[in-house]
Amino acid sequence: MFRGNSRSTGVAQGALLEKLEVLWTFEATEPITSTAAIVGDSVYLGDDDGNLFSLRFDTGKERWRYYGGEPIRSSPTVNDCTVYFGDSAGLFHAVDAETGALRWKYETKGEIISSANPAGDRVVFGSYDGQLYCLSKRDGALLWSFQTEGRIHGTPAIADDVVIAAGCDEHLHVVSLKDGKEISNMTMGSVSGASAAVVDTMAYVGTYGHKVLGVDWRKGSIVWTFEDSDRQFPYLASAAVSDGIVVVTGRDKRVRGLDAATGKPLWSFPTQGRNDASPVILGDRVFQPSSDGNLYVLRLTTGEELSRFETGAPMSASPAISRGRLVISTEDGVVYCLGAHTKDPR
Repeated sequence: MFRGNSRSTGVAQGALLEKLEVLWTFEATEPITSTAAIVGDSVYLGDDDGNLFSLRFDTGKERWRYYGGEPIRSSPTVNDCTVYFGDSAGLFHAVDAETGALRWKYETKGEIISSANPAGDRVVFGSYDGQLYCLSKRDGALLWSFQTEGRIHGTPAIADDVVIAAGCDEHLHVVSLKDGKEISNMTMGSVSGASAAVVDTMAYVGTYGHKVLGVDWRKGSIVWTFEDSDRQFPYLASAAVSDGIVVVTGRDKRVRGLDAATGKPLWSFPTQGRNDASPVILGDRVFQPSSDGNLYVLRLTTGEELSRFETGAPMSASPAISRGRLVISTEDGVVYCLGAHTKDPR
């Protein structure tokens, strides 16, 4: 799923060799801004032509495609042999992961960019109609909805039986997973299109108001705020958090490492384009796609550039990493699988 886990921390698991080579490519006819999901021997992703693709993880060959009819910019979530995603018409789809057959659909009143977050027998996502939805995974029945005062672009995080969602109403909402009742909300001072990354009682989220916030969601208070007074640009990408470091990036063409406890800047790395794609952390490495066409690999602790892979096209999708391979998509519709021509490092 997008951001790797229910708390949206942006941390990948497994091993990935340092030298990455192109193992295969796949070309769609339209841009791909949807981050891939990798499950078993399959890669799942959507494109702006309305296709959800299932590709073979080993070769990139197409297994099946499901045509929804509208652009898919919601990153697919795969859970219990079902692929969940939304589209620009406001339809939320549940598709059989093995066959691509539709299981059910649910209609909202706004575009769905938010990815789905599953928990037990339910699945949660946000819509541009301003609502958080919780549906039954079995048949798509509405279990509850929660109305905010603005669009919900980011993926809601789930932690300790609560849903944590940043919204375009300038608030961070904490809602009961059980019944959708609001527990608390905190003003962020600006709208946010990012997913909140949650570690213990802290949530880390960037805003369009040029700030990154460290919020104690249980106490309902902002612990710290980071802002670069010299570079006033929005943060659309979601934070990644590991080993006490919050990695954030934005339209100021910078990737930054912040101290998770204080928000103090630890390092800054310049890219050549704005960065709307969210970073992914694997071990001591940060993988950051950019609109300048480069996938940067940085040292988590220092921001030192270790390597880069040039695609030649802007990237809005985040990397997906599994079993020694990395899958990244571009806005010219090309999917790259990077790895090493060696035995799987599992």
